[in-house]
Amino acid sequence: MTGVSLECAKAVTTTFGTYCVADFLSNFIQHPTQKMDYGILNSIISRKTNTKIWGTRLEHILGVAATLAITDHGSAALFEQYLGKAISFEATPAAFVAHTFLFIFVGVAAFVAVGAAFNPANAGNRMAAFKEDVYSTYVGTNSAWFEPFVFPVVAKLLGKSVQENWFWSSLLPATLAYSTVKGTGWNDWGNNGLNSLEKELNVCWHQ
Repeated sequence: MTGVSLECAKAVTTTFGTYCVADFLSNFIQHPTQKMDYGILNSIISRKTNTKIWGTRLEHILGVAATLAITDHGSAALFEQYLGKAISFEATPAAFVAHTFLFIFVGVAAFVAVGAAFNPANAGNRMAAFKEDVYSTYVGTNSAWFEPFVFPVVAKLLGKSVQENWFWSSLLPATLAYSTVKGTGWNDWGNNGLNSLEKELNVCWHQ
């Protein structure tokens, strides 16, 4: 039992790391010329800090990766228990696509629920903030239908140069999915979707 628990913890931790990197990289797709607010880490890159975590890209990177890592492995385990075998896009395509929608929606919804409940900026407006973000989560999740198809399509287009490794089969699909979920769900593209500090940073940057 201990061995299984350690193996599960290692898998969840690896997935958490992958999603952190994917979220960070997706910011360059969505905001290629904009400066981002990484909260407490801003001092490292000589940027002003308004809040250490709440409402920053750092909150999103760590929080969403944590909830998605849990729901990803939890959903996969439930499907495996129901089907009697591990799921994969190749072996169980319908189940794997359903799993993808389920874990993304539940994971992001859990993240926005925590923000609605505890972010000081939502004081006095917590339920409205939760409802708005859950709807955005639903819209964004529907845009991520392509994630399971990324590796097979890229492998077919690029041939033997693409191997089924961490970058091609995990990081690339996750990065593209992060971009579309945030972009379509929250209109987080270019100069849209910026927090107050990011707007300030980018006005100065572009002047």
